[in-house]
This record gives sequence, structure tokens and C-alpha cells, in this order.
Amino acid sequence: MSDVLSQNEIDNLLSALSSGEFDPLENEITDERQIKDYDFARPSKFSKEHLRTLVFIFEHYARLLSTNLPVYLRKNVQVEVMHSEAATYQEFSNSLSNPVLLGVVNFAPLEGNIIVEMATGLGFAIVDRMLGGEGQPIEKTREFTEIELSIIERIMVICTNLMIEPWQSVQQLEPMLERIETNSQFAQFVTPNEMTSIITMSIRMGDVEGLMNICIPFAVLEPVIDKVNTKYWYSTNTVKDDGRYRQVLEDSIQKARIPVRAIMGKSAISVNDFIHLQPGDIIKVNTRLEDELDVYVGNIKKFSAIPGAYEDSYAVKIKSIYREE
Repeated sequence: MSDVLSQNEIDNLLSALSSGEFDPLENEITDERQIKDYDFARPSKFSKEHLRTLVFIFEHYARLLSTNLPVYLRKNVQVEVMHSEAATYQEFSNSLSNPVLLGVVNFAPLEGNIIVEMATGLGFAIVDRMLGGEGQPIEKTREFTEIELSIIERIMVICTNLMIEPWQSVQQLEPMLERIETNSQFAQFVTPNEMTSIITMSIRMGDVEGLMNICIPFAVLEPVIDKVNTKYWYSTNTVKDDGRYRQVLEDSIQKARIPVRAIMGKSAISVNDFIHLQPGDIIKVNTRLEDELDVYVGNIKKFSAIPGAYEDSYAVKIKSIYREE
């Protein structure tokens, strides 16, 4: 219950009101609410949280591209995520040049396709590099030939397969490159007003630099959109050491063939003596019979050993290990 004013307070209030010292409209409480415009032609289906998580996912993808592409292109490749944004598919298709490189990727088991758009300059540089050149783009843009598209398709397939690992925290994917289009009019697989997320990546291959845009329609991510947030992504992206990685690494190392050699000693002879060497000749070396031999693994001195025999073969017996580099 509110406090009751005394007669003196009422008189003072009426006096201030009549003299103009008090304006009752100044203390009027108004319920002001900010009204935000909503564009029904561009519904905001992708929140800032979704776009931020997609950046994290494709930063992982960029690191995989930077590691794997140099194996096939035999040249240093640097990939960096620049930004992500939400736009309609019509806005994305209107920004495409002609000709264009569009990889249509089936994002199975999610329903629908995504678009991987690569700058044409990068495409020609990849063709030049795969055919033994230095990886330079052509000066004048032209249409791609069937042979060039076949070469680019090999690299596109590699880029598609590398998407599996970054997305496994959200969805176990089995992506497949369906086709490559050079005309954006033939890649209308969603309605023009469909909202999409566009992740822009910068690819530098030697002196050549270009952009790769990945367009993901909302309809494709809708079944897993709740998982596309940083909290879920970080919680499921924790590295769990179950021993499998160590076992795979050990198996791979065991299959590696590394040259091992034991140095019996060193000597210096003239070229004339070397030319006239005959079976049974004796070469004096700088080691004695009781000295231990240096054993090299590759070009690194790793062990000391004594010479001997094992069955019908020469052998050495390891006596000590050199721990320093």
C-alpha cells in the first residue's frame, strides 16, 4: 500500500504545480519498446552463433587443406578462413563470374547439396601445376576444357573428402562430389530466396592467390542446426586418447624402411691406388680391432657397436646409445 501524503505535502505540491515548478508530464512513465524490422524476404535463420561455429569448423578444414594439398600439388599451399555471412542463394549466384568453377557436393546423410566455388585463376594454376608447370594462371580467362575439368575434379574430390573430419563433431558425413559446373545457371538446386551460409576462404598457392566460397543452404543444416553452436562443438571436439592413434602411428613407423650402416673406419688413398684395387688387397683404416664402430641411422650417429657375425652374415652388437641430437 502506498504512503499517504500529509496536508503540508499536499499544499506544497499544489503550490509547486500552480507556480510551474513541477511538471507532471516529466515524471510520466512511458513503456517504450524498441521495434525491430523483420524482412520476410531474408529471414534470419542463421544466428551469429551459427556463423561463428561454422568459422571454427572450416578453420579446422583450412588446416587440413594446407597440410594435404601440397602433397598433390608439390607446392606450398596456405589456406585461411576470412569470414562467414548469411545471404540468399540468389545473392550468392548473382555474385558469380562467368566462367566459374562450382563443385556440387552431396552432403550425405544430410539431405541436399552444398556448393564449393573456386576462383578460376586457382583452377588454371592447379592445372598448370598438375601438368608439370610452375602453377601460374593464364592471362586471359577462357572456358575450361574437358581435360582441364578432369584434372581439377581430382583436386575437388580430395577437398571434398577432407570435410569428413571437421564435421564429425556435428554429423558423421559421407560427402561426394557429384559434378563440376562452369555455368552458375546449371547449379540452381535450391530456390533463389533460400537462406544460405557462405564461408569465404583465401587460398594462396605460391604467388597465386584466390578465394574459395562454400555455400551451405539452411535446408541442409536444418536437421543438425542445434548442434551448430560453439558450446556443443567444443564439448564434442575434446580429444580422447583411446590408444588407436598410437597404435596406427606405431604400425606406420614399423613399415618405414630406414638405412642403417656401421662405419668400419676411414682411410685415404690415391686415385691411382683406387683404380688398381684387386680382390685381396688390404686397406689400412684409422680404427683398431678393439675399437667400437659408429652406427648411423640415416645420417644421424645413433649407436656404438662391436663387429661380429650372425649365422652366415656379418653383424654388429649394440653397446651404447647416443642420446644427444
